Formats: sequence, structure tokens, C-alpha cells
Amino acid sequence: MARTLVVKATAGADSPERCAQAFTVASTAAAAGVDVSLWLTGESTWFALPGRAQTFELPHSAPLGELLHVVLTTGRVTACTQCAARRDIGPDDVIPGVRIAGAAVFVEEAMAEGAQALVY
Repeated sequence: MARTLVVKATAGADSPERCAQAFTVASTAAAAGVDVSLWLTGESTWFALPGRAQTFELPHSAPLGELLHVVLTTGRVTACTQCAARRDIGPDDVIPGVRIAGAAVFVEEAMAEGAQALVY
């Protein structure tokens, strides 16, 4: 049975180390061939917009834009419906490949057989 890793990033530039940890774990797992679903919630929702991940800086951390690209290439990236709405982000605003979905979809993914969910 294949395992799935569901990573929820709840922080952005407001808590850069926590944000970078979520993206690093998700992209490392994706690069290793794990089925990854990265959820952008709270302040990390901004990274669903084109060019936003490239503005993130944290010393000794891989560039967030590159980490996001790895997950987009091999896995799934989802922006939280409510979080996106609070920031006036709609489906036409996000990077191609990013979907907007809500809690029901997150719960479905996290509770699927073989899934492991991590929240940062």
C-alpha cells in the first residue's frame, strides 16, 4: 500500500522557520517519491500566488519557490478556501496547479488509509 503525506503549513513570513519546515518536509518527501499533498493555510496561503514564494527569505533554508516547485511537479498543493477568501484570493489568482479546497477535502485526505498528516 502506498503511503501519502499530507502537510499543512499554517505559517508564512510571520513564522518563517515553521513555514520553511513545512515546505522542506513536503518537498523532501515529494523528491523521494512519496505522494504529497501540501496545504497552504493562514499566512502561508499567500504562497499560492505567483511570485510570492520567491520573496520569502530565511538564512540557511532552501529557496521556498524551489521547494514549492518540487511539490507542484510531483504532488498536490491546495490553498484553504476560507483562508484564500479572507485574502481575496480566487481560483484565477493562484499558480497553475494550485487548487482551492476546504476542510472536508483536508479531512478526507488526512483520514485516507495509509495517510500521515503533519501540521506546521
